[in-house]
Amino acid sequence: MSKVFILSGLAAALLLAGCQAVNTTSGGAVGVERKQYMFSMLSTEQVNQMYAQSYQQTLSEASSKGALDSSSGNAKRVAAVAKRLIAQAPVFRADAASWDWQVNLIKSDDLNANCGPGGKIIVYSGLIEKLNLTDDELAAVMGHEIAHALREHGREAMSKAYGVQMANQIGAALGVGQGGLQVANLGVEYLMTLPNSRSNENEADLIGLELAARAGYNPNAALSLWEKMAKASNGAPPEFLSTHPSSSTRMANLQAAIPKVMPLYQQAAGK
Repeated sequence: MSKVFILSGLAAALLLAGCQAVNTTSGGAVGVERKQYMFSMLSTEQVNQMYAQSYQQTLSEASSKGALDSSSGNAKRVAAVAKRLIAQAPVFRADAASWDWQVNLIKSDDLNANCGPGGKIIVYSGLIEKLNLTDDELAAVMGHEIAHALREHGREAMSKAYGVQMANQIGAALGVGQGGLQVANLGVEYLMTLPNSRSNENEADLIGLELAARAGYNPNAALSLWEKMAKASNGAPPEFLSTHPSSSTRMANLQAAIPKVMPLYQQAAGK
């Protein structure tokens, strides 16, 4: 067996050896129950603190450019939708009720939004304006991003990176050349990072769908949201090499989950 393949297996073994199995959220109506492996020396608090510093830097840069928007109609919409979604977050993990949640809109043409570790949300105005999002669609995308934070997907990705780093250090000691290390990294990425990342995207879709439904937003809006995103993302890489599922896969998974959360939406919306 070549040293490159040994190194790829070693990275996976080191990851498991240095990690602890956790489940960051309850399953909810959508049934997200996958065990996650987190590096034992990388705590939730450490990751949250690191991201909070990066978040503040992003806000400072946006503010210096006059791009931080706290008063427009869209800024008020983002804040209102976020408030309703955040109120439902403790359904999936009780400690989210005490997170230092922050919500900001940045004026930019980017079709993007994110919620980092610890509940730090940024929405870019281009997402709302270019896709002409309804409040239900805005809730779908924000719920998706909040779900990433609730599941600590960022900490999970960092834990995998530690495994790769440790394998590289041992690989160098074993005499594997730089070219071999690059091939091993690629193998580890395909075997570990990408499949799990697609799994993480699916989890965020499902949990985000339930968060929006519990907050009184129509879960069917998730379908129209991703239809709009697909039209705006022509030329995206094929599913096998992408961290995001293909549009058809995503839509099928959402359609299968909508009946599970529709009663929650009807109850919240008084229908």
